[in-house]
Amino acid sequence: MESGESSNSNGNQRSQVLKNSSWYSQFRNASNPWMARYVYGFIFLVANLLAWASRDELSSLSALIQLKELKGCKVGQDCLGPNGVLRVSMGCFLFYMIMFCSTIGTSKLNEGRDEWHSGWWLVKIVLLILVTIFPFLLPTEFIEIYGDVAHFGAGVFLLIQLVSIISFITWLTDFFGSEKYAQRCQVQVMLFATVSYFICLVGIILMYIWYAPQPSCLENIFFITWTLVLLQLMTSVSLHPKVNAGILSPGLMGLYVVFLCWCALRSEPEGAVCIRKSESEAKTDWQSIISFVVAILALVVATFSTGIDSQSFQFFQFRKSDPPAEDEVPYGYGFFHFVFATGAMYFAMLLIGWNSHHSMRKWTIDVGWTSVWVRIVNEWLAVCLYLWMLIAPIIWKSRQGGST
Repeated sequence: MESGESSNSNGNQRSQVLKNSSWYSQFRNASNPWMARYVYGFIFLVANLLAWASRDELSSLSALIQLKELKGCKVGQDCLGPNGVLRVSMGCFLFYMIMFCSTIGTSKLNEGRDEWHSGWWLVKIVLLILVTIFPFLLPTEFIEIYGDVAHFGAGVFLLIQLVSIISFITWLTDFFGSEKYAQRCQVQVMLFATVSYFICLVGIILMYIWYAPQPSCLENIFFITWTLVLLQLMTSVSLHPKVNAGILSPGLMGLYVVFLCWCALRSEPEGAVCIRKSESEAKTDWQSIISFVVAILALVVATFSTGIDSQSFQFFQFRKSDPPAEDEVPYGYGFFHFVFATGAMYFAMLLIGWNSHHSMRKWTIDVGWTSVWVRIVNEWLAVCLYLWMLIAPIIWKSRQGGST
């Protein structure tokens, strides 16, 4: 009994520190896990930039090509380009996997693992430097094996991100469909859904114009047309009387599906017949640079937001209806680091076009036919998961009714 009271008192003291201390004091005393997540996000961003530099910038320096000190590099070349991206990715992956293994299962703010997650930054900086250098000492054969494994890890990241997005759309629909907001926000929901469908149709029309300029572009025509069919299918299932999920969720899912189709078409390599000439020019302009920077930042933000959304995965843990206690951790630390670990594999695949033997033009990301099919399969999988989330409750109820 006394131990439980002392635990609650420590949790209350920790909460008071979070409320009353300055941000610098919270960071120094390792008392704010919310601030710690931004530090981990910044580390992930630095790893992305370092991987990009090893692919585009450092590989152009002749002095680095002549390096012979690193045993894993043959005349320095195997530590740059796509191979360098994989080495940086491996170091980032190892760091977050170590953090995952050391923080998984943390539930209370006053645990030692919580302090390790939110503090000990000097030790973790040394650890980060060591695991970043370590892959550059490995032979190329080990890095190629990691590249093969990274394909699977990147797929896991895409699946986690997909479930998180669908869960958010479902939560948003349930929120506006609740008794409290159903009547009050009816007009806003209808307007938002209408705008979503309008944007989807405009996006599909523009994709026909930009990426299917002639009848011979059968593959692109199929991708775009099938996206339109999937949009209609999601709407029909959602509006079915037995499902009755409304029009907002399929509209939001339509935006995501159209976006994935557009990303897939954008990933087609240079020289493709159905790509506009302006998009396949060899020269690098400011639009390419801005698109690259936005893509990197979007990847970091997506990884960051997905990492703190462990509640979306009900097959890992059940949602709690009661409000969390003051001494409970605000998000799953282990899940947070696991998402960043798989995200490290994902950014490597984007920078090398899912092929370690594929050279990409400077200031490009996620380009190649493999990238195209990864995006298309991700789009189809998103629709399948969304439809299953709509149909599964009906199937479950029918089975329960049949058993009784």
